[in-house]
Amino acid sequence: MSPAPSPTFRAATFRAAGWLAFASAASIVFSIAASQILLGASLAALLISRERLRLPAIKWPLALFLFGTLLAWVFSGHLAAGMPQIKKIYVFAELLVVFSSLRNAKWIRWLFLVWAGFAALTAIWGCVQFAGKIREAHALGLSLFNRGFYDFYVGERIKGFTSHWNTFSAEEMFALIMLAAFLLFARAPRSWIWLKAACVFLIALAVLLAETRGVWFATAAAGFYLLWVWKRKLLLLAPVAIVLAVVASPPAIRERFQSILQPKEVDSNQFRIVVWRTGLRMIEAHPWLGLGPEQPHIQFQKWLPSDIRPPLPDGYYGHLHNVYLQYAAERGIPTTLVMLWLLIQIMVNFRRGLQGLPPGRDDRRFLLHGGIAVVLAVLAEGFVEYNLGDSEVLTMFLVVTACGYLALEKDIAWS
Repeated sequence: MSPAPSPTFRAATFRAAGWLAFASAASIVFSIAASQILLGASLAALLISRERLRLPAIKWPLALFLFGTLLAWVFSGHLAAGMPQIKKIYVFAELLVVFSSLRNAKWIRWLFLVWAGFAALTAIWGCVQFAGKIREAHALGLSLFNRGFYDFYVGERIKGFTSHWNTFSAEEMFALIMLAAFLLFARAPRSWIWLKAACVFLIALAVLLAETRGVWFATAAAGFYLLWVWKRKLLLLAPVAIVLAVVASPPAIRERFQSILQPKEVDSNQFRIVVWRTGLRMIEAHPWLGLGPEQPHIQFQKWLPSDIRPPLPDGYYGHLHNVYLQYAAERGIPTTLVMLWLLIQIMVNFRRGLQGLPPGRDDRRFLLHGGIAVVLAVLAEGFVEYNLGDSEVLTMFLVVTACGYLALEKDIAWS
């Protein structure tokens, strides 16, 4: 029987778990591979340290959601095909390692500033990519200021360091929301204010140029919430600012706004109707456990409504482009309701935590308001995208959730 590790060794490995958790959470903005490797190292260090493993006060909905996922997988009859979603359960360990080991207020504060810095650098690379798109269009006789550029650009947009513009947009959005919450509510945010303002500008510009409409809606929802709790009168100026942004934008951006109500053939409106109708048929036939993880994609043609004939509208048919329909079709309505319970519980807990804070700026206030804003963004974007199915997006969401719950802990010094 091996001897128990010494207190010095346990303390050292616990500190290492904290550093690795910080690195895993921070690196997600530019590398999912690095983040997951560091996540595994942090989890290993945490286990070796024999310190208490902690989860925030969402244990029941989280456990039931994961159990529902496993149950749908087992009863689907397609175990091999469903493995990608089962492997993704590993990502939820981010919640465990951050909440268990990142118990230093200064580290938590710096984590979101590092997010902002990395997101700004990624935004710069996105702008470089956009300049490259302009050069490519120019070689074809197109200009940013004529209507042909939109058709050229919308099918292959900027991605930053990610594999897709949806992932890039959502990562930038989360960093922007938390930086905005920091500037509005955190303690002493005015140091390096011009650098922070530059980060806000660059990240917001990247979100705009990526032209991901679901992220635009989600960012607006989060922004409205933050303004509402900061200075409600400024909400009156928000519609004016949006109108000015649309009017002042070049045609390529303005057409994207217009496509919400007046879609063109290159837009995704029609194919989303196809996948949503197909998803509803899946849910109607399998309401309790769904078809199983990954099956909506694999069985898509089988459930296509009979009045929809090929060729299908252009678009990506690998998922249902709605997080609620996707989870219900894969894992059943009960598991989807548990997921909603989890999201609502987070907002309720954070709201209660805010009521117990003294007035004035406070790092806990920025974490809790930022956490609520992020959940609202996830809920809003979820109507048009399978956002939590993306490992990068899920990781960032879990980091925000863990840090929000750390703001409710009594044993962390926040002053």
